[in-house]
Amino acid sequence: MLKRNKKGIMLLITIIVMSLWLAACGTKSADNGTAAGETNTTTETETQTEAPTERTVKDAQGHDVTIPANPQRIIASYLEDHLVTLGVKPAAQWSARDGSSVQAYLQEDLNGIPTIASELPFEAVASFSPDLIIMGSESTVEGEKYEQYNKIAPTYVLGDDVNKDWRQALLKIGELLNKSDVAQKALDDYDAKAKEIKEKVTAATGGTKTAAALWLFNNKFYVVSNNVSSGEVMYNELGLQQPEVVKEISAKATGNWSEVSLERIADMNADYLFLVNSDKGTGAEALKDAVWQSIPAVKNGEVYEFESTSSWLYSGVQANTQILEDIQKSIVK
Repeated sequence: MLKRNKKGIMLLITIIVMSLWLAACGTKSADNGTAAGETNTTTETETQTEAPTERTVKDAQGHDVTIPANPQRIIASYLEDHLVTLGVKPAAQWSARDGSSVQAYLQEDLNGIPTIASELPFEAVASFSPDLIIMGSESTVEGEKYEQYNKIAPTYVLGDDVNKDWRQALLKIGELLNKSDVAQKALDDYDAKAKEIKEKVTAATGGTKTAAALWLFNNKFYVVSNNVSSGEVMYNELGLQQPEVVKEISAKATGNWSEVSLERIADMNADYLFLVNSDKGTGAEALKDAVWQSIPAVKNGEVYEFESTSSWLYSGVQANTQILEDIQKSIVK
């Protein structure tokens, strides 16, 4: 009887151990299966996220534009500042005067990139075999031009409302090229640098000094508007004060730069004048005029001159960063 009971107990223990072992194996297999499934799902999701795909979007004019998954040969004439910021080299870069004039301030990044005339002749565009064309303004594709360009490569028009705001233009191009994160980081870094330089400029000027940017070209002076290019940097980014004359001219301006007389420049009575001198090689006769010589900033040695090849005539992260640095070097002693 005792032996029979011992056998029964041993059998029961064996059954219990086997049951627990099988249950553990089943649970482990199920867990491994779930884990494997989750890993596969995650990997697939990551792959889908990382690998850009061809997509169709609407541009400013309502065109349905199929953007290549990873465009390699982009033509974005006069938008190269944004491409450089995004780490993209175009198939060709903007030029004027039969290729003899380019955006010199970008040449450290665009050196060796062939030029294309600013008029963007169809034959010239086609010769570069672009896989994406990005246009800034509607005027560049007026009439039947859009259809001609679109036959060469998918053509996306930013539109004037976006193109006139360099921040929005950068973000839009970043979106088109699957580089939105790069575009946003560039803006964040720029804002941080602008804030840092503003603190130094304010400490040096007391926050009350006035300034204006002038461009001397063909013996005529032009003043930049208060909300674009170097005007935006001076007044919006760095907090320099606007002379009343600049406010008045900006309110009526039809372009980034407006012609201004020497007498009006004298009326500005600006503490600082930043001068882009395109007449430097031809004598710059206007700078010898008695009215110019009588201007307080001129007499006080507060005129800071820059080459026509500088970034002061342009906008974008690259251009504006150089302008920020130029101003800092000029007035922060």
